[in-house]
Amino acid sequence: MTWREALDKAAAGGPVTAGEAALLLREAPLFALGRAADAVRRRLHQDGAVAYIVDRNINYTNICSCGCSFCAFFREKGAPDAYVLSEEKLSRKIEETLALGGTQVLLQGGLHPDWGIEEAERLVRAVKRHPIRLHGFSPPEIWHFATRSGIAVGEAVARLVDAGLESIPGGGAEILDDAVRERISPRKIGWEQWAAVMREAHRRGLRTSATMMFGSVEAPDAIGRHLVRVRDLQDETGGFASFIPWTFQSGNTALSRDPRFGEETAAGLGHAVGYLRVLSVSRILLPNIRTVQVSWVTMGAKVAQVGLFFGANDFGSTMIEENVVASAGVAFRMSEEEIVATVRDAGFRPTKREGLPC
Repeated sequence: MTWREALDKAAAGGPVTAGEAALLLREAPLFALGRAADAVRRRLHQDGAVAYIVDRNINYTNICSCGCSFCAFFREKGAPDAYVLSEEKLSRKIEETLALGGTQVLLQGGLHPDWGIEEAERLVRAVKRHPIRLHGFSPPEIWHFATRSGIAVGEAVARLVDAGLESIPGGGAEILDDAVRERISPRKIGWEQWAAVMREAHRRGLRTSATMMFGSVEAPDAIGRHLVRVRDLQDETGGFASFIPWTFQSGNTALSRDPRFGEETAAGLGHAVGYLRVLSVSRILLPNIRTVQVSWVTMGAKVAQVGLFFGANDFGSTMIEENVVASAGVAFRMSEEEIVATVRDAGFRPTKREGLPC
């Protein structure tokens, strides 16, 4: 099959395979991908609206037992700069968020070796003492809490929901291919465990996002497998509210110091053009997920703005606070006013949302 045949197949509503997605990533002209992705966006969102949210990323600890090679944020227990956020500091951050017009916090952290479900419930209740929406705990965190406490994943999800959790972020997905995961995060759960947590969350009525971190060591074939696995799970459960692809940030990471790293990233998808290619193919392959979000926090405002013409319909969060990407040396920041102006200048209608996309 040629890239043109694969694109025509997608336009006709046929399910693109992982191999065909890889073909599009490798060979299709950028603007052909953009036009096809924009057609999907316009079919799903005919009103020209681009949504955003005012919220804050709160990382309750940087202590993590995974030690992923792509992560510059984690610290081992006992490290001089390791921390666990106190409830007093957590409360202060939430109060600041509310004062700035925030409606949600994204609560995530490292896999603390001593923490089980009780500590997670305590955090949820601490957040929900405030009038704010809680989007929290990625699948690896929930799997970790369940394993540490000796309970099933379903019970862990149910207990967190009872405590006040309202939705789950798609973090920890990286690339949903175990060969890649073994290379960059060998101590983290595999792709099937990630999917199992999401399946359980959806079964219990929670909406979630799905993410993809690309541009590390994966080939286009692995990106294709990731997209197909997300699409298949959405066909099964319908629980994904959005999909967010973002680029690996190499600064201060162990992976960037690996001599093999430069050879393995020869596909060149981590730069602006590569990002737009992946964003477009994501929109094309995932017509069953209504919202695809740009990643201004990794690509900057201008590339994110261009992404609105390559399939995206959501500008994400103002990110009053963000620590994980910043630890890799990336420092893009945008206020609500800047997001609104950027969306409007592109010819779209900015729309403020309070939680996950509908």
